[in-house]
Amino acid sequence: MELWIFIAAIYLIYLLFFKKKKHKSGNSNSYKAEKESPRTWKTGNKNSGNNVVNDDSDDDALATFTLTTGRTVEYRISATPRQASSKKSGVLAQWILPGNEISVGGLVIAGGFLYFGQRMNPPGQSLSGNYNDGSEASLIDATLKTQHVSYDYEDGSLGYWPQYCSLTPESRGAYLSWLASDRCDASCPVGYVFIYLYGLERRALVDSRDENISDAEFSSLFSEVERLRSVFFENRSFRHYSSQLLEAMSILRPETELPTASGNEARLSNGMMFKLSLAQAVEAGIPVSADVALTWVTHHAEYAIRTPARRCAREFAMLFKRRYTLKFGDGMVVKPNKTRLRLDYAPASPSLRGVRLPVADLPDPSSLKGPIQKIVTLAEVCTEDLDAYSRYLGRKDTSENDTAAIMLLPAEIINESAGKVLSAFRNWADGVIAGQAGLTSVADFWEHMGAGIPAKLNKKEIDLMQAFAAKMGYRMAPDPFYHHVKSEVGGVLVLYAAGDGHRISPTPAFTSAVMMLRLGAIVAMIDNNIEQSERTVLENAIDHNRDFNEDERRSLHAYLSWQLHTPANMTGMKNRLALLNPAEKAAVGQFIVSVASSDGRIEAAEIKQLEKIYSGLGLDPATLSGIIHQHSTNEQPSAQVFTHKTPAPQEFTLDARVLARHESATDDVRKLLSTIFTEDELEPREGATPPEPQTAGLDLAHSQLYEKLREKEQWSRKEATDLCGQFGLMLGGALEVINDWSFAMVDAPVLDDAEDDIWVDLEIAEELEEV
Repeated sequence: MELWIFIAAIYLIYLLFFKKKKHKSGNSNSYKAEKESPRTWKTGNKNSGNNVVNDDSDDDALATFTLTTGRTVEYRISATPRQASSKKSGVLAQWILPGNEISVGGLVIAGGFLYFGQRMNPPGQSLSGNYNDGSEASLIDATLKTQHVSYDYEDGSLGYWPQYCSLTPESRGAYLSWLASDRCDASCPVGYVFIYLYGLERRALVDSRDENISDAEFSSLFSEVERLRSVFFENRSFRHYSSQLLEAMSILRPETELPTASGNEARLSNGMMFKLSLAQAVEAGIPVSADVALTWVTHHAEYAIRTPARRCAREFAMLFKRRYTLKFGDGMVVKPNKTRLRLDYAPASPSLRGVRLPVADLPDPSSLKGPIQKIVTLAEVCTEDLDAYSRYLGRKDTSENDTAAIMLLPAEIINESAGKVLSAFRNWADGVIAGQAGLTSVADFWEHMGAGIPAKLNKKEIDLMQAFAAKMGYRMAPDPFYHHVKSEVGGVLVLYAAGDGHRISPTPAFTSAVMMLRLGAIVAMIDNNIEQSERTVLENAIDHNRDFNEDERRSLHAYLSWQLHTPANMTGMKNRLALLNPAEKAAVGQFIVSVASSDGRIEAAEIKQLEKIYSGLGLDPATLSGIIHQHSTNEQPSAQVFTHKTPAPQEFTLDARVLARHESATDDVRKLLSTIFTEDELEPREGATPPEPQTAGLDLAHSQLYEKLREKEQWSRKEATDLCGQFGLMLGGALEVINDWSFAMVDAPVLDDAEDDIWVDLEIAEELEEV
């Protein structure tokens, strides 16, 4: 039944509205009926019989049709002026220059830069293709109704492509109020500013080519567009359209000296100016300069600028241009290609079709793949080299003027004053290596970096320390990648020379040696006193192994030094040792007793700790006394097993035969462990809190939002706002909550609010996943 009612209603609308229009003649305005979205349909209950009401009281009003049969469904149909037709009668429109006053709706407008009248001039024959049948969205028709309101008023008639004739009387009054002002208030609804821009666009791109518009007027148009751009710069859409209009105007009259206050950036919204300059250079055989190459890569549609290059844009530009010049000299030479240059302008105004700008017959090298690939490769290297610097600036309470930040810059772009600071750090580090065998506190390291020590050393801080040390020509231990552990804030680290500067790749032999040294350190530090004999046994396990090169030996010695000054434990090792068979466990047991007995004595406390380790290995602690006795009698007759405290022994001299047996045992265990300790793993230290779930600390809504945002790197502000709405969150507050959580976890923001885009730092997101 309801379906038949709906069909009847549509048929009545057709008869009463469209048929009526067919019989009209001589009407200067033609209207198109457009049914609003179902969201705007109004429903209600009325008891009257079937009736149809058509309210045509105003040519701007909505035509309302009501069909009633016990229940009422009201359809509101917008009488929007047809864009495909223009008036053929009425006052011919004029272009009003600044200083010439007009009066509309009781307001006097003296600012000019607008079309005023009832109908547009017929388009010129040569440019008729640029017009949309002669209509003009910005034309101010004084015969249309207006109601005086403040320009901060807006309603639904100010849609995506607003037009003056389709505004409500209130919105027309608001637009006229803005025109009567100084047009400098950035809080004005941008829809009004777009209507104003439509007129400037038509005058600059169409009329200026069809009429004899002077250079002075053209320059004044350019200045007005640039002024508007600066006022409404925060609006991404307006910034884009106004920027491309400035580009197009510059291309149309290259000989005219156009005033500019915003530099080249204003001309690169869609790359028209760049494409033209590149084409001209290639045609003339001029090498592609560093500046042009930088513009090429940063505006290339298929290359996404990563976080370091975006966050550190100035430094990226300096580094890229310096390295580009070093590689290509005056520039890369590109041969002209067959594809010809076309510059198509996409108008903001709905009254204009696409405008093709007049250019000479030139190649279009911007479409070539080879040159841009070389430039992209260089840009990627520069981005990688700025990563540590970018990460530092991503931390809270940091500045590009910090000493630590300056030191993390690539050497090519470090200034002289920063170089002095680098020299001071090297002097300190060299003194530590020479006088303290490289051993220093974590706090001292951060102090000489010129930065305050963080509350906790997460992966981000460790990476920063390693990058800084490497820049100065040093390595540091422990290195989580090599040694599977990290320093703590209150702990120590060991600096050593980086050698040839290349990072080593840990081999199974290297990895097993790290584990052996850790086991040996556990045993050697049982009594909290490192004997020289114990240290010698462990050091010889490094020096007498022919599998290691010099870089590996330096790394292992530094790690051993750090381990002997840091509490050691079995955390993370028990599960691996449990995989050994009984014979392998016995070999490990022999090795740790060998280290413990290397000083010629074993005290009660050492026996107790050895028993614990034996239990952890799954070995019978009852067999320990026999093994200790065997080592005592085989290695040195005077060696004693103390079951109670005894006076300190006299100076101990390591017997060469004993050392040989220790080295033999060490080598056996090293070969054994190399078969099982081959994976790179950062093991937590004993007593450390187990890692919590990735989004621990976030409530459900923010957790779900964060997981959704991680799906891609870049979100428009509208997309992000809509996404927040799905979880009942406001964008600004949600970004702050998630970044506060990120700071708490890794001391860096994971979301970057850059103008109208929200960026997800995918590298930080990976770190959060690992925490």
